[in-house]
Amino acid sequence: MVDEPESAKSPTPMTGSAALPAVRHNRLVELLREHGQMTVNEMVEQLSVSRDTIRRDLDQLEGRGLILRTHGGAIYNDTLVRVDTTLGSRMDAFTSAKQRIGKAAAALIRDGETLIVNGGSSTCFFAAALGDKQNLTIITNNLRLPPVTPESALRSIHILGGAYWPVSQVTIGPVGFPEVSGISADTAVIGATGIAAGGVSMGRLEEASETTAMIKVASRTIALLDQSKFNTTAFARVATFSQITFVVTDAWPPDAIVTAMKKAGTQLIVC
Repeated sequence: MVDEPESAKSPTPMTGSAALPAVRHNRLVELLREHGQMTVNEMVEQLSVSRDTIRRDLDQLEGRGLILRTHGGAIYNDTLVRVDTTLGSRMDAFTSAKQRIGKAAAALIRDGETLIVNGGSSTCFFAAALGDKQNLTIITNNLRLPPVTPESALRSIHILGGAYWPVSQVTIGPVGFPEVSGISADTAVIGATGIAAGGVSMGRLEEASETTAMIKVASRTIALLDQSKFNTTAFARVATFSQITFVVTDAWPPDAIVTAMKKAGTQLIVC
């Protein structure tokens, strides 16, 4: 990939709020997340700013660990947030840690509860550990959850509607779908892409919005995050720690995360 000469015709500059660096940076990260890799010329065309502006923006984003520069362009830093990883491969990663996390989270559940559970591998391990529970009602968009949940633990299980995402094996409905359906739950059990001092986050906006809606309809929230997700801030924030009752993990988090959790009153369980 080679940049066009600087003498090439420049696009019309961005105006108004779109000219703000923070707005450009967010848009660049979003574009790279969607496409995986782009040239400087493609970014210039998308944002209608100069090549020098794009290069400066990319330098700053690389410094923050959000993207990686290449010759003539950039790629999305998928070591930070791997949004295209299949659920099957995530099920195979950190299996022992996720089993421990799942069992510790299951111990927090009471018989007869209504649970609302999002997608991901960690929540599947949680569901599989519910064998000593009874009379649970589970609401989920995770299509891998019903087969692994012990039948003896269930009163009923309900699948949220929406578009099917084969990579994650979840359904995604309109933003706020659990709320507009009149659903209420005792406990939301969520997995996420990352955890940092600002809270938990996910790589896709739609999935993050669905998870946020689940939290809003639940009386308490249990977040399941293994240590590989520490100090990771993904594209879309799901919740601050003030919205999370428990964080269950397999190692002691960095000090900044622990401090933020204590300030918010979030309980930390390390297993």
